[in-house]
Amino acid sequence: MPELENRWLDLGEFIREQRRIGQLSLRKLSEMAGISNPYLSQIERGLRKPSAEILQQIARALEISSETLYVRAGILDDEREHDLITEIRRDPTLSEDQKKALISIYESFRTENAVKAAQLAADLGDAVDELLDEAIEEAIEEALLDEVLEEVGAAGDEAEGEPVDAAASDDAAASDDAAASDDADAAADPATEALAEPEGETGDVAPESLVER
Repeated sequence: MPELENRWLDLGEFIREQRRIGQLSLRKLSEMAGISNPYLSQIERGLRKPSAEILQQIARALEISSETLYVRAGILDDEREHDLITEIRRDPTLSEDQKKALISIYESFRTENAVKAAQLAADLGDAVDELLDEAIEEAIEEALLDEVLEEVGAAGDEAEGEPVDAAASDDAAASDDAAASDDADAAADPATEALAEPEGETGDVAPESLVER
């Protein structure tokens, strides 16, 4: 419990110090932060535990990072480097205009770097998407090629079996031709006999007619 009380007291003293560095009265800071004057006074004396939203409003009015107050309030672990803006405000050798100029330049650099980082992340994301699209297209092409090769192989297997059927068909055709030839020969024999008979009969009849005469 004493540790928490010391934390709130340390937070309040830090806010009071930042207010004095910024040359702000208690009333002025409370107006800028959108909180009541008595409530801000209790925070500075370590009597009240402000929420993260209230700390953000105070930080915005003091022109310091919210994380700085979050760390002192125990909301965040102190893993960041010491706040540069706070150090600029603490420097007694700088005038208020110089402090504001330095803070403005510092924040503009941070914003610019953040924009560059975001753009770099977007470019990397586009590059990754492009690579993924290319990989997908290659996979599709390989799958189609495999399918075509399988079809060609299947067609080749069918083609290898066709000559056997063709040979059987040729044998059947040859048998049909032989049967047709036999039928033709059989049909031709009676005609030959018919042509041969008149000669035979003429040979036999002629002698009889001659005998009668």
